[in-house]
Amino acid sequence: MRIEHIGYMVSDPPAVARWYIEHLGFGVRRKIDHSPHAHFLADQSGQVMIEIYNNPRATVPDYANLDPLVLHLAFIVEEVAATRQRLLDAGASPVGEIETTAAGDRLAMLRDPWGYPIQLCHRAEPMV
Repeated sequence: MRIEHIGYMVSDPPAVARWYIEHLGFGVRRKIDHSPHAHFLADQSGQVMIEIYNNPRATVPDYANLDPLVLHLAFIVEEVAATRQRLLDAGASPVGEIETTAAGDRLAMLRDPWGYPIQLCHRAEPMV
């Protein structure tokens, strides 16, 4: 068994999808132009997919007030500081500063423009 996608409910799926495509490098695998406006987006590996949607039967979580230690979407990056700044310039907001763990990993936490937590990871020893 393997993961096909992780879904995340948002208030404006087309806008969120555009931002993820433009600034995080996702590509559209499938989209629905009517409710729930689902966008299935694949990362650059083509092996990991997220679904961004809005189903009126449920409430959009308050991501902006959710501690990012509870839930976040983590990305492997080569240059944490440069990627962090590029995303801040594109409308993301910082959550703390860049940290280096005892294992030598460099990590930065941000929120996308809708408040969803995003982590940037440069691992001293790659995990995947």
